[in-house]
Formats: sequence, C-alpha cells, structure tokens
Amino acid sequence: MRNFSFLLPLFLFISTYINAQEATIEGIILDENDVPVPGANISYTNGGTQTNENGYYELNFPANQEVVLTITYVGFKKIETTISPITANKKVELNFVLKTDVEQIGTVTITGNRNNRVEGITTISPETIRKIPGANAGVENLLKTLPGVTSNNELSSQYAVRGGNYDENLVYVNEIQVYRPFLIRSGQQEGLSFVNTDMVRNVEFSAGGFQAKYGDKLSSVLDITYRRPVDFGASLDLSLLGGSASIENVSENGKFSGIAGIRYRDNSLFVNAKETETNFRPRFADAQTYLTYQFSEKFELSFLGNIAINQYDYEPLTRQTNFGTISDPMALLIFYEGQEQDQYETYFGAFKATYEVSDNYTTKLIASAYNTQEQEYFDILAQYRLGEVNTDIGGENVGEVEFSEGVGSQLTHARNDLDALIFNLQHLGTITEEDHKIDYGIKYTHEDIRDRVREYEIIDSAGFSIRPPFDDFQNNQPYEPYDAQIAPYNNIRAFNETQINRFQAFAQWSYKTEIDSAEIYINAGARTHVWNISGENIESNTQQVTSVRGQLAWKPNWEKDMIFRLSGGLYYQPPFYRALRDSTGAVRPEVKAQKSTHIVLGNDYSFKLGGRPFTLVSEAYYKSITDVNPYTIENVRIRYRARNNAEAYAYGLDLRLNGEFVPGTESWVSFGYMKTEENIDDRGYIARPTDQRLKFAVLFQDYVPAIPALKFYLNMVYNTGLPGGSPSYADPYDYQTRLRDYRRADAGFSYVFADRNNQHPEGHWLNRFKELSIGFEIFNLFDNQNAITNTFVRDVYSQNLYSVPNYLSPRVFNLKLSMKF
Repeated sequence: MRNFSFLLPLFLFISTYINAQEATIEGIILDENDVPVPGANISYTNGGTQTNENGYYELNFPANQEVVLTITYVGFKKIETTISPITANKKVELNFVLKTDVEQIGTVTITGNRNNRVEGITTISPETIRKIPGANAGVENLLKTLPGVTSNNELSSQYAVRGGNYDENLVYVNEIQVYRPFLIRSGQQEGLSFVNTDMVRNVEFSAGGFQAKYGDKLSSVLDITYRRPVDFGASLDLSLLGGSASIENVSENGKFSGIAGIRYRDNSLFVNAKETETNFRPRFADAQTYLTYQFSEKFELSFLGNIAINQYDYEPLTRQTNFGTISDPMALLIFYEGQEQDQYETYFGAFKATYEVSDNYTTKLIASAYNTQEQEYFDILAQYRLGEVNTDIGGENVGEVEFSEGVGSQLTHARNDLDALIFNLQHLGTITEEDHKIDYGIKYTHEDIRDRVREYEIIDSAGFSIRPPFDDFQNNQPYEPYDAQIAPYNNIRAFNETQINRFQAFAQWSYKTEIDSAEIYINAGARTHVWNISGENIESNTQQVTSVRGQLAWKPNWEKDMIFRLSGGLYYQPPFYRALRDSTGAVRPEVKAQKSTHIVLGNDYSFKLGGRPFTLVSEAYYKSITDVNPYTIENVRIRYRARNNAEAYAYGLDLRLNGEFVPGTESWVSFGYMKTEENIDDRGYIARPTDQRLKFAVLFQDYVPAIPALKFYLNMVYNTGLPGGSPSYADPYDYQTRLRDYRRADAGFSYVFADRNNQHPEGHWLNRFKELSIGFEIFNLFDNQNAITNTFVRDVYSQNLYSVPNYLSPRVFNLKLSMKF
C-alpha cells in the first residue's frame, strides 16, 4: 500500500490558502444631509471596522460567500444588509446613508442597486431648495414647480394641490403637525413659512393617495425632516429681502446635538414696486431650534421649538390701474386715506420621545402646543375715479384719466382679534417582522379658539350710500320716501369662544414580496376621527368618520427600470375652525366632514440618457368629493359658506421629467392638466375657485463649463388663469370669468468662491469657509403683469360693473450673499 502522508501538508496549505482568500469593500457613511459620519461601526460576524473622520471605511471579509453586514452609529437606525458573494481579491465600493427614523433592511446586489419608489413620494434635495431663486424662497417655492401644485401669488407660501384649497394640505416636521395663522388675507402679510430651510435634512411630498398614517386632509402631505448635526457648523445668508443665520453642534460624547436658526424678512422691495404707492413697514422674524439627547442606544428625546413675530403696517396713498382694450382703454384711479396695522405672533413647542423596545418594535410619544395671537386692524377710505385714458402717445397727459365715468368711495373697517391654543398628544408605534411592517397611532387634540370679528364696508357712489343687495329691499324713490337707517354694504359682528376635542387613531400594514422575480409592495390601512364642538352659545355636536386607504406597487423584472402604482381610498376632512365660521361670523357646529373618494394611477420610469440618470414620473388621478363646503378665495383668505350643500370632482394628469440635464445638477420639467368643478344646491356644475387647467414649469440649473464656479438657476412657471371671483353677496354662477394666465420666471446667478468641491489650502483666507457664494437674482424676469384677484367697480352712468385686476409685483432685482462655516 502506498504512503500518501507526504500530501497532507499540501492539502493543509491549500485549505488554509482557500479559507484565507478575502474580498474588500470600501466607501463612505453619510447621514441624509450627505454629511460624513465619523466613528460609525461596520461589522460582520467575525470582524469589523470604523469610519475615519471623513466617514471613510475599508473592510476585509471572506470571499465567495454571503456576509451579513451591520452599520451602526449612536442616534441612527442600524443598517442590516446582506452582501452577495464577491470574488477573491476584488474591491467594491459601497456607500451607505444612515437615517434616524427609518429601518433599513434589504439585500445588496453588487451588480446594481434599485431605488425604492413604491410610495409615490417626491423627494427634493435641501441644497436645491436653498439655491433656486424665488420671491418667497423655501420649500414651497419648489413645490410650486411640481405638477398638480398651483399658486398664483409669489409672496405667499400657500399652495393648492389637484383642485383643493390652501386648507387641504398637511405639513409635518419630524412627524409633528404644524399650523399656519388664521387671519392672513394677503400674501404680502405672510412673511415667513414655518419651515426653516437652513435646518432641513429631507423633504418628501405626496400630491395624493397618501397612506393612513397621515392625517385627515383631502389633498397633499409635506413631510419635512430636520437634520441632526454630527459636527460644528454655521451658516449666514444676507440679501435685500432680509437674512437668516443658523448654528449647529454636537457634544463630545455624541449624545446631545442641537441646531438653531433665526430669520428676518422684509417684503417692501416687492410692495414698493407695485402700482399702489404706499408707506410700508413689514417686520417678519422668527427663531427656531431642534435639540436631541440620546440617553441610551434605545431611548432618545428631542425638542422642536419656534417663535414667530410678524408685524405688518400698511398705509396706501394712491393707485392707478390701466385695463380694458386698445380700442377702449380704462383706468381706475384711487386716492387713499387711513392705514392697516396687523400683527401675528405664533409660539410652537413639541417634545418627541423615541424608545426602541426591541429590534422589531419602536414606540414614540409626541406632545406639542401651538398658540397664535393675531390682530387685524384697519380703517381705509378709498376714493376712486373710473374713466377713459388719454391714448395720445405724443401728448403730455398720455395714460392719465381724462373723463370720469364713475366716481365713488369705499370705507373698510376691521377690528379682528383671534387667540387660538392647540394642544396635541400622540403615540406612534412601528412593528417589523421580516417583510411585514405594522404602523399604528392614537392622537388627542384640543383646540381652544377665541375670535372677535368686527368688519364693515360702506360704499358711496356720487353721494348715495349703496345698501346691501338683499332680495327683500325695494327702493321706490322718489315716489315713496325711504326713511330706514343707512346700513353698511357689508357688516359682520361676532364673538366666538369655541372648543374642539378630537380623537384620532390609525393602523396600517405594509408588505413587500417577490412574485416571479417581480417586486410587489402592498400597503393597507384605516383611520378614524371623532370630534366634538362646543362653546358659548353653541349647541354641542359630536361626529365621527372612518376612512380606508391603500397602495399597491409592482416592479417587474424588466430590463427597463419601471414601477407601476395604484393608490387611493376614502379621505375625510373634518372641519377646522375656519371651515365652521360662516359669512356672518357665526360658528356652525353641524358642519360635516368633506369626503373624497380618491384614486391615483402612477408610473415611474428611470433611464439613462447620454450616460446621465433621468426619471419620468406620470400620474393620472380622479377625485369624487361630496359634502363639499363651498368657499371663495380673496387673495389668500378663504371664506367658507359653512354648509355642506355641494358636490365636486377633480381629475387630471401630472408628468415630471427629472434628471441631470446638465451633468452634476438636478433639473426638471413639469406638465399638469387638471379640471375641477362643483355643483352647489343642484344648480349645475361650475368651476371651483382653484380650477387651473394647464400648467408648465421648469426648474433648471447650469454652470459655465470654462468657469464652473459661475452658476445659473431658473425657476419658470406658466399657469392658465383661475376664476376671477365675484363681488360680495354676489351669486358665483353669474361670475365665471377668468383671470389672465399666470406667467413668471425667476432667474439667479451666483459665483461660488468655496464649496465641498473647491476647498482652499491652509492659510488661504477662503479656507475658513465650507461654502461661500455671492448671487444676483431677477424676480419676474420678463416683467409679466400677473393678477391675483379682481376689484369690482360700478359705473354710475351705465350701471356696468367692471372687474379691475389686482396686479402682482413687476420685475425686481436682489443681491444675495451665502456662507457656511
């Protein structure tokens, strides 16, 4: 028998060599604001490593076998992912993003990663938000470039989505619902949006078909996440419109972190450029902070706070608006006396406790309080002349009113005060088990609102006081004397003390699986809402609604990267205080929740063109709305009828092509078609106040190839005209004319001295800056005359009623300086 013992050392050597074969992965660990995370742990069963101060790591592990990789860092959710086998001696780059709120579980295939777009959520980069020019720059400025989102007032942060109004949009910051003031009636009074873009880490937006975990509104959800600092940082932005500053830091042990920002805004640059000559003193300022403390790996406490003080002093002097046609030019010339003094103070604070009971169960408790104290005081006398305009181009008086066809005056008076306190207590929970996920929540809300309304309007035309257009009024003068007291044309007096208690609960189930190599995502949920309305001289009323919602997404195993979505359900919107108050100022507790059956069919197609990534998002939608509470819009103020006496519908198509039109930049083109109508008291369908049929929008970023530090930004929107509204007490069925089309382009130019791609050496004066740029902005680049509403003026002689457009701001220039440390 032969002796093979000499081969044993050879087998041992070969076995040891094979087992010692390794592969390598390397990359960078970032947070969701693309900031490197130093000290993050990357490990597998038999080894691990940490990221350096730049967030970089390199890890060796056995080749040719699956490895379960775990990435952890204090304050962030861990990532557990399976790495498919890698051949020996091969190095692969894998970059990960740590998140604070979202569990990340999945399988990484080295041949490529696919984006999860199953929920139909639009994600907007915070950097894009900060760079794109706009008269009211911020998150809402970019939302208005998305299909299905409309707004025709550049000084307002309000927006309408797919036929809804400004009150039908949910806004969350770190899962905490935020509110806006009640009495605002003009975009130029708003000042600042709640969202501070200097603090934003992530922006997600859904224009419809959203999940049951979100509250009871009919139109959209804006979900904002503020970032958690990982190092010291500061920023400063200055412009002719105001400025903002922020500072952030983290403790040495990494447990405590905080970010704070202050903002100031002055809209006089826009208002002074309008047709109305005024003395205008706006003061809009706020301070905001987000603090977190990590008590342990399982328990965290955070605080979100905001104080906003907005003062608006307005003293109009004169105004001349030319309108009509070339053959029949008209002008409205107004001389004013009096002033308006408004003040809006809001205070908001919220605590959020997060406890990770186990790897599969996370629970949260959120308590928030919101207080707004608002006053709206004005006495303005407007004496007007309506007449023909001199069209002699060579004459000295060209453009002036030569012959008056109508003379009159209007006195408006208001002493409106509102004090609202809203308290919320909410519990949220998330349970995960393999591919299943269950979210649930319960919420209690108490609203205490004290509201005093004192408004009147007196119209005088050629010495005669015009009475309210009531049906029972008859004037047989001079044959019969009329000896009744003089009554204002419009008069509202009311004092309301209203308390609303709400109980809400939801539960939803999410499931992800594969069928024939196609990914399937299912989400189904339900929520219920019970509310009680009571108060002084109000009969207590309790109502309840229950809604169901669902989403289905299918990602076939095609060569083309496509996702198909179907979502919708039953959506309710229980009345908020504004929807309970009718035109007389009285609160009507019997007002029911508006109900909408909503269906959305969507498709995402991701592809590469010229080696650059693009995504085409298409969505078709239909809404059937019942128990509608009709309303009118005056600038940005909504006036409800406080009756559920209408039904409505909305349908449309939204398209958005997003991608790198210029390498390294994000741009998109949007198109939307939408039609929405309502039927009041079975009188037939007419256009709703937000019926804006066509929309085109472009958001474009570019740079000069030879000078990459010189950048260009363009924000361009075209909307067809909205319904022009109707005079007070008028029948909307008699006034279905539209405003002119809305056309606006804002352009920005900036030169970047320093950023993350252009750092300067030690000792250089620019080395202290992480980012430094100076910019020049042109608002309303083509100087288009856009109108927001109509002023209705009567011609005494012909008895004609003219709708005179109220124009928005013309072309305005701005300088901007931005820096980060």
